[in-house]
Amino acid sequence: MPEPTRVTILGTGQMGLCCAALLHAGQQARVTMWSHSAEESGTLAQTRRSDRLPEFVLPAEVRVAMGDGEALRGADLVVCAVPVQYMRGVWERLGASLPAGAGVVSVAKGIENGTLLRPTQVVADALARLGVDSPDSAPRPIGVLSGPTIAGELARCLPATMIAASDDPGFSERVQGLFSTSWLRVYTNPDVLGVELAGATKNIIAIAAGVIDGLRAGYNAKSALLARGLAEIARLGAAMGARPDTFFGIAGVGDLATSCFSPEGRNRSLGEALGKGETLDTYLAASRHVVEGVATTRSVVDLASKYRVEMPITQAVHAVLFEKVDPLDAIGGLMSRRLKGERVG
Repeated sequence: MPEPTRVTILGTGQMGLCCAALLHAGQQARVTMWSHSAEESGTLAQTRRSDRLPEFVLPAEVRVAMGDGEALRGADLVVCAVPVQYMRGVWERLGASLPAGAGVVSVAKGIENGTLLRPTQVVADALARLGVDSPDSAPRPIGVLSGPTIAGELARCLPATMIAASDDPGFSERVQGLFSTSWLRVYTNPDVLGVELAGATKNIIAIAAGVIDGLRAGYNAKSALLARGLAEIARLGAAMGARPDTFFGIAGVGDLATSCFSPEGRNRSLGEALGKGETLDTYLAASRHVVEGVATTRSVVDLASKYRVEMPITQAVHAVLFEKVDPLDAIGGLMSRRLKGERVG
């Protein structure tokens, strides 16, 4: 029997916990989890439970690192399950200990504010700045694992699919093999840009879908939003050089549909609260989870400006989140735009 792959998961949020269970189920990996909080690490190690995912029990074989020094020691693969806006700080904290040749796969969905970098780019940039990966060293395999994966459903072992994408086809296949189980089917895709962009932008459309739910505007409106949201996501992707078909696959429309319709989705739930009159600050202050779509909306508005792409739904979400525009007025603005022919992509 081959030696199991030594995997470290950075982040003990919902997706990090689910990744630990998936890798354990595949029986090909020896898994260690790391949290930025020593208190959270201690609780998880002792109880094998987390209030971030109440129904979940961490397998006894999964080790919880009790300090930064042991987090990446001996790792063959690192799964980065840290929210995008915190990702750089984590790598600045731990990156110097990353073993040479260890691959990195991101499961985060967002765009870093300011730099407008995608998660895999944030990892590469942080490691380069630390001097861990230099231009003269062999390229480190970096990739992304994404798709329609509501954490609560993964925790219950309900059927799901994901996409493993990397510039290195061999690394994509390695990730595919490690994460595939009897209830999770993983496909490969060479379009890292498209997969990451789809995962980030769908969160913005999901916020808008939640607003429609909060206003009780109906399924006709919500389905139209999904279709037009996909169109503006695909337009941005095309302008940035992504493959158009990526947005009509699992990582694109598949993830978008789940995020817009699942009652468990964080971004949709935020939008629903806004549609019912709750303020953004109040909602976020009470939430145990990071709602990635909020910060990502700022970044995608900047990307749309940079690439000169029209993204009216994204602009409307930005106006509701940051410009104190009433959600009902934002919908009215979208409905009153100039009449024209339909264009997708």
